[in-house]
Amino acid sequence: MPNQTQRERLIELLESSSVLKASAIVNHGIDRKTVQRMVQTGEIQRIGRGLYSLSDYEVDSYHSYVEAQLLVETGVICLLSALSFHAIGTQTPRYVWLAVSRPSRIPKIEGLPVKIVTFSEPAFSAGIEEHQIEGATVKVYSPAKTVADCFKFRNKLGTDVAIEALREAVREKNVSPDELLRFADICRVRSVLVPYLEGVMQ
Repeated sequence: MPNQTQRERLIELLESSSVLKASAIVNHGIDRKTVQRMVQTGEIQRIGRGLYSLSDYEVDSYHSYVEAQLLVETGVICLLSALSFHAIGTQTPRYVWLAVSRPSRIPKIEGLPVKIVTFSEPAFSAGIEEHQIEGATVKVYSPAKTVADCFKFRNKLGTDVAIEALREAVREKNVSPDELLRFADICRVRSVLVPYLEGVMQ
């Protein structure tokens, strides 16, 4: 609409996208003073560092995943956070675990507890799923890829975490052995994972 005000435009954008970064708002021709004024009047709310939504917007239990994805657009939710998302195991992560491609520069994130790990190719690009959370597209590794990653990072997470994830992925999520082995090969952990997989399959 040619006569649409910045306020009307921002409301329309947030009705469509649910959550927007401040930079995206500015890119749509809406100045920061308009944003600040609408926050003060209660029309919109600031729900994270540089993130805005309509005031009646309900935050999802995985809202921190949306924040992390918007702040690191190339990142992928991984390891303990991916396990939690897929309801695998008993881990309750204190951080949002986020993978970035090596040799990318590791971004500095303030105000959000994020643990960033680096994956080399092809492990970084394999097994990525896209899920809609709060109207935003969030990239999360699949259950099978996440299990392989847990074995890859077993020294950081603990072998018990990887074994629990493997057991539940097979028994509760119907993840196939072939799928697990495919990602184990990609992550170069087949020799480590196979003995535990054989134990689970008995």
